Amino acid sequence: MPTRLPSRPLRWRLLAALGIGATGVFAFAPFGWFPINWLSLGGLFGLLCAEAAGQRSPLRGALLGAAFAFGLFLAGVTWVYVSLSVFGGMPAWLAGLATVLFCLVLTLFPALAGALFVRLAALGWLPRALLFASLWTLAEWLRAWVFTGFPWLAAGYAQLPHSPLAGYAPGLGVYGVSLSAALAGALLYEQLRRALRSPTHDRGRHVRRLPALPLLTLLLLLGAGALLREVRWTQAVGEPLSVALLQGNVAQEIKWRPERFVDSLRTYYRLAQENPAQLTILPETALPAFLDQVPADYLDALRKLALRRQGELLLGIAVAEGGQYFNAAVSLGAGPSQRYSKVHLVPFGEFVPPGFAWFMAMANIPMSDFTAGTARQPPLQLAGQQVAVNICYEDAFGEEIIGALPAATLLVNISNVAWFGDSLAPAQHLQIAQMRALESGRMMLRATNTGMTAIVDVDGRVRSLLPPFTRGALVDKVQGYAGATPFVRWGNWPALTLAAMLVIVLAGARRRHGYSS
Repeated sequence: MPTRLPSRPLRWRLLAALGIGATGVFAFAPFGWFPINWLSLGGLFGLLCAEAAGQRSPLRGALLGAAFAFGLFLAGVTWVYVSLSVFGGMPAWLAGLATVLFCLVLTLFPALAGALFVRLAALGWLPRALLFASLWTLAEWLRAWVFTGFPWLAAGYAQLPHSPLAGYAPGLGVYGVSLSAALAGALLYEQLRRALRSPTHDRGRHVRRLPALPLLTLLLLLGAGALLREVRWTQAVGEPLSVALLQGNVAQEIKWRPERFVDSLRTYYRLAQENPAQLTILPETALPAFLDQVPADYLDALRKLALRRQGELLLGIAVAEGGQYFNAAVSLGAGPSQRYSKVHLVPFGEFVPPGFAWFMAMANIPMSDFTAGTARQPPLQLAGQQVAVNICYEDAFGEEIIGALPAATLLVNISNVAWFGDSLAPAQHLQIAQMRALESGRMMLRATNTGMTAIVDVDGRVRSLLPPFTRGALVDKVQGYAGATPFVRWGNWPALTLAAMLVIVLAGARRRHGYSS
């Protein structure tokens, strides 16, 4: 039998899981200490192994998984409270309650993983580690799919940009990286357990099993990832082009006031005028009005600015059409006007789920009932490039982003994260965008209202960045890319199939052999 954690009441183990989960936030941006992700997941793995070794109820595993996740999300998505209370105008007590309830809902998926692990914990240290990693990965994917999905703080994101495990992203996507990160954590725990375990005896003979096998397996996992980071899956296409990403830094609390409308028009006109480029990009809802409410001469003036370089300007703005309105990006410039309408809308922020009108009535969120755009919209032809546009939260869904690939040569995200103030959200969102660039082998251009406005290279590293909460333009040269990574071709299916098959095979091993070291 494996070494167990000290026998303590369940409440102490739940507190340990809660603390370990909360500590895991430091693995993500803006901190970026990615090994903490391994240690955090390894700690949860150890707690679950102790329950499985003691043949405890799967309910205890569910509670440990839920406690871990509650700590992670309560520490990592506090910006939900900021958006509801500080900027949404919701009473503080209700915003706090809504945030806690939101985090509790998110714990359902890790709770399921914890329960299944205790029930199915497999034969031997390596199968056990693989089972944990597979269940964790599938739980993350479910969280990104059920109830329209919330893929924030998936373990794979913590591995960007410096971890060798990021090398798995172009092949297996963020969930493949999550699988490797959870496996790394489990292997670290197994190595520590072996190092602390006394020699065993077999039929009177003194036996010492190979103590470094988990460590060697971990080194193999890291080494393969590092080698894959050196592979270039896509190739440069066309000439480099100049871009200007505009950050107006218009405070959310004043943005929608009618008396500040003219100020917004002036701000973005001046930024575009002072920073000529072949492709100029304004953030999501840069102008706080519907497109048909913006003076025609102002739109014509923006078009003329773009034509100075025979280029294009991409404007984030709401568009009213036939009694519906869309969160959109509209092009102005050398070619015919084109439009992308946001497809994946945010519950409560961009549409009201059935039965929650009473809840939204207590908040003051302008334009909170958009209509979703048509799925699989083609790339926009801008400045000689095929541009796949996504708006704000959409870049959290990698399999949706690749719908425009491999035709698209550039990725563009326009966002307004001013709703979340000076919280962890802007940095976390940029890290998500870095994963999309690495998965797709495309540069990602991000224009935001208050930050993080950035250019992300094909290797997932940030090439240039505007300081948040400043007014300015990020001007640089970027390159289009052609070709397809394995993730672009097959999406999440290889990673999810691998995880599901491992669970099925290892669950069968449990039934045949039981739990063993």
